[in-house]
Amino acid sequence: MTLEAFREALNAEPFQTFTIHTADGRSIPVVSREFIMRDPPGRTVHVYQQDGRLSTIDLLLVTELEKRPNGEAGAKRRRRN
Repeated sequence: MTLEAFREALNAEPFQTFTIHTADGRSIPVVSREFIMRDPPGRTVHVYQQDGRLSTIDLLLVTELEKRPNGEAGAKRRRRN
């Protein structure tokens, strides 16, 4: 994955949730632009989760950006009976 591909996903209009997959097997959902911050050089990002956890990611170690419909990044949908 390139830094430009990440920039495009982050700046997409309208914003679409996505999951960052890393080389070490982690999957980090990004549910909103307000939950992610890039460092000035643009190589590292910090992603906050809704429960307050923080993940720091080197973008050169990202293997995939998985785009999902809004509301589904990393969350399982509940089935209605």
